[in-house]
Amino acid sequence: MAVNLLDLNLAQLETYVEGLGEKRFRARQLMRWIHLYGQDDFTQMSDLARSLREKLSLEAVVAPPRLLASHESDDGTRKWVLEVGAGNAIETVFIPEGDRGTLCVSSQVGCALACTFCSTGHQGFNRNLTTAEIIGQLWWANRALGRDPKGERVISNVVMMGMGEPLANLDNVDAALDIMLDDFGYGLSRRRVTLSTSGIVPALDRLRERHPVALAVSLHAPNDALRDQIVPINRKYPLAELLAACRRYLEAAPRDFVTFEYVMLQGVNDSPAHARELLALVADTPCKFNLIPFNPFPGSNYRRSRPEAIQAFRDVLMQAGYVVTVRRTRGDDIDAACGQLAGQVLDKSRRAERMAREAGR
Repeated sequence: MAVNLLDLNLAQLETYVEGLGEKRFRARQLMRWIHLYGQDDFTQMSDLARSLREKLSLEAVVAPPRLLASHESDDGTRKWVLEVGAGNAIETVFIPEGDRGTLCVSSQVGCALACTFCSTGHQGFNRNLTTAEIIGQLWWANRALGRDPKGERVISNVVMMGMGEPLANLDNVDAALDIMLDDFGYGLSRRRVTLSTSGIVPALDRLRERHPVALAVSLHAPNDALRDQIVPINRKYPLAELLAACRRYLEAAPRDFVTFEYVMLQGVNDSPAHARELLALVADTPCKFNLIPFNPFPGSNYRRSRPEAIQAFRDVLMQAGYVVTVRRTRGDDIDAACGQLAGQVLDKSRRAERMAREAGR
């Protein structure tokens, strides 16, 4: 079977080309062609030795997930649907804003964490994505978007906030991060890559040791009782453990704060009292807040908090001296907004089936 070179970081590429009887420096050239220039045809990699190009054509491929569909929102948001085999599909989203272009990358086919307000969670879970399937999303988007008039890449930031829980697939996510951060790959700084997690504490500690990129934590509740209901992983790693892990992470992180994401659910977690409880919770953890108006999806039982409730919640936090942003809803006309990514998941967990039965009771 041919080797998919999207699965290999620079060190692995060096080992691979040496195994083909070529010099190690050829791996750097190869990595630039694949990731910097988006080239998948070895015959076009002009500065590679002809002997290497011939060997690669016989033994290797550059094989990202197959593109099924591309959608563009009225606000410029782009969404790509990518096929990952056995009837499964994932989604990745590009969000342009000012001088920044952010790509939202998926890490799993579905998600096993079952957060109650998330469309991906309602789809159930099939499997982890491979390194090639994760980095292949960036490869596709980078090639589709090209470069701006100054010759710079349009994608300036990557967020691991798409389908799935990145820390539940840490080995493949970590390998993809290695390629994103490598100067011969995508050359992104750790400050420009953000990983969002619901809070798998042991994996967060391992990420700190490997690739401590910017950190966002899906908090969504100010106490364990409520978070147990809407973010079930909290039952295993409660808030005290999660916040302690966040403080450990900051010792190595490129930013001196954690971004706490907080989806605003009407009548559930959006009162001023909840905001004051949140302040007490994070008092010892350097942080900023990103409030996310809930984005409805078929089968959801929640409603988006009213604008005046979001403003009152925000004001409580800001008056305490915190930086607070309210995420703009982008791409909802193509189901590309936060919490709406669903793709196509053949649910091995059978969660979607159970939820349908429960809804029909």
